[in-house]
Amino acid sequence: MNRAVINKMKKLEKEKQINSNTFVLMPNHIHWLFQLNDIATLSEVIRNFKGRSATAYREFSKQKLWQKGFYVHLVRSDEDLTHCARYIVANPLRAHLIKNIADYPYWDSIYLNA
Repeated sequence: MNRAVINKMKKLEKEKQINSNTFVLMPNHIHWLFQLNDIATLSEVIRNFKGRSATAYREFSKQKLWQKGFYVHLVRSDEDLTHCARYIVANPLRAHLIKNIADYPYWDSIYLNA
């Protein structure tokens, strides 16, 4: 199921709606740092993502996948961007899900390719 959600995230990037920077899919929430392109608004991107991933999720479970609404943090500088990316990637460590981030399979960051 986690891979299906990640595939829906990547589809938005393939459609050029966003440029994804960093994400981590946690057991009960997601942290996702991305840049909007001029194709869709933030609300449209989130609606597309939630709708597509919820449809995929229904193949696995009847439970509701997403809460209403979403939380936004506007990144104002390169320093803030780096801080946000590090915070996101470290979430599984802070939640004591793993001892080494390399052991957690549901995250990615463009900083790995630098």
